[in-house]
Amino acid sequence: MNRTAAGFAQNPTVSFIVPCYKLGHLLTDCIQSILSQTYEDFEILVMDDCSPDNTAAVANSFSDRRVIHVRNEPNLGHLRNYNKGIGLARGKYVWLISADDYLRRPYVLRRYVDLLDRHPHVGYAFCAGVGVLDGEETGVVGLSQCEKRDRIMPGHVLLKKLLIRNVVLSASGLVRRECYDTLGAFPLDMPWAGDWYLWCLFALHHDVAYFAEPMVCYRQHGLSMTNQLTRTKPAACYEEEIAIPWDIKRKADAAGFRDVSRSCLRAVALIYAQHAASKRFDVPHPTLNLDKFEESLQQNTASEDERNFVRAHAFGDMASRYYWQGDTRLAKQFYEAAFRTNPWAPGVIVKRALLSLGTAGDLLRTMIRLVALRS
Repeated sequence: MNRTAAGFAQNPTVSFIVPCYKLGHLLTDCIQSILSQTYEDFEILVMDDCSPDNTAAVANSFSDRRVIHVRNEPNLGHLRNYNKGIGLARGKYVWLISADDYLRRPYVLRRYVDLLDRHPHVGYAFCAGVGVLDGEETGVVGLSQCEKRDRIMPGHVLLKKLLIRNVVLSASGLVRRECYDTLGAFPLDMPWAGDWYLWCLFALHHDVAYFAEPMVCYRQHGLSMTNQLTRTKPAACYEEEIAIPWDIKRKADAAGFRDVSRSCLRAVALIYAQHAASKRFDVPHPTLNLDKFEESLQQNTASEDERNFVRAHAFGDMASRYYWQGDTRLAKQFYEAAFRTNPWAPGVIVKRALLSLGTAGDLLRTMIRLVALRS
């Protein structure tokens, strides 16, 4: 580790963790975007995971003593590299940003630190981001624009969104160090969804701040960890995606958060339906069948009431997916299954009835959907 004691603040307010593997050609943009910040009390830990390219040369080319090159020998893998960086960080706040991403505005760090300093109950802050392809901005990354304005959200409010899909762009999150210290760092069994899991875990115990302005850039390219894992290990990605709401549910139950526990069951039902009735991760077939669905239910639930709750919602969601795909036979089959599991679910009753009306029901359902989308 190249670190000289002279010239360093003993306790910088912010630690940037910049993991880098085969991304030396993009590292300069990332570091420059941090060094250009108007808020200057930070350190940059370039976590070189035994990269075979020029990462070391790029990192050491900066004369600014806040840039610290940390070389792993041998390669640790991305999660252990992240956790090593978090362990070395001395800042009150920790920002993990991959070497291929960069800050888009020079005032972003000041805005984040000012807010976190003023609101000690906020565990982390994040913002919308802009995609970058071949050096050109491609527009706001869709899911990252989760609110229309800046706001501080109760953690459980954001968590209900996060349980269904990750709306936090990984490059945009500044985390209070105590979140890692008290709740844990990246789980080593979640190479694809580890950041998603931590955003959920931190939101279970802390409020969260959001900036609507897109202030970070996210590069879209074949070397990104997300693309590599979804392309090569789709089944493992599914296992992680389904594990998140189950694990958060267990922690919510232990903490006595009953509303969150119920939200976890609803979220897991939706995820089951997505993987059973849709093609995910660019694979030619769904990643879940009914036998695996039942096996997973048995492994993760403690009562038949919980299993029936998940079954009813999952079957209803599967039916709706088949309906919009044009497969009315499977739609009817799964609406019937949902109805048998829970005959009092109003959504299933209405959709089942509309399906029986044929063309007239299709028209009514389309109108209802358009009204819902506009509201």
